[in-house]
Parts: sequence; structure tokens; C-alpha cells
Amino acid sequence: MQEHHNNETHQISYSTYLLVWVSLLALTSITVTVAGVHLGDYTLFVALMIAAIKSALVINIFMHIKFEDPIFKVFLGISGFTLLVIFSLTFFDYIYR
Repeated sequence: MQEHHNNETHQISYSTYLLVWVSLLALTSITVTVAGVHLGDYTLFVALMIAAIKSALVINIFMHIKFEDPIFKVFLGISGFTLLVIFSLTFFDYIYR
């Protein structure tokens, strides 16, 4: 049996890396600003959404998951879903105490 391996290399330009880096810096400063602004119950939600955007940038660009086989994306999705379930259970425990 012969297995087919795709050994293509994907080159990401330095300008893309620079743009993502500047975006991460901007989102970090927005996170710090949001922490100081009183948004009531939405402060944590906004901070977590910004963190999710930053992690998506790092995972897709710096870790090159964007160009990997679909099985890696499936496992990443499963682990993300597991983390979401753990967070949800923790928040429900905190809310109903």
C-alpha cells in the first residue's frame, strides 16, 4: 500500500505576520481598556470574546493550523468544545451557589 503525503509548504509573508502582531497588540490594549470600563455583566463576555479572537489568530497564523489536514482541525474543535463544556459547567456551578 502506498500512502500519499502532501509535503507542500505554505509561505506566509512577513507583512501578514506583522499585521497579526499589530492586531494582537491592539486587541491586548482593548482588553486592558475594557477591564477598566464598567460594562456590568458584559465585561467578562467582552474580554472572553477578545481572547477568543486573539487565540484564533495565533492558532491559524502562527501555528499554521490554517494549512494543516482537516483531522487536526477536527481535534482542535473537539478540544475547544471540551474546554467550552468545562467553562459552562464551572459558570453554572458559580451562578447557582
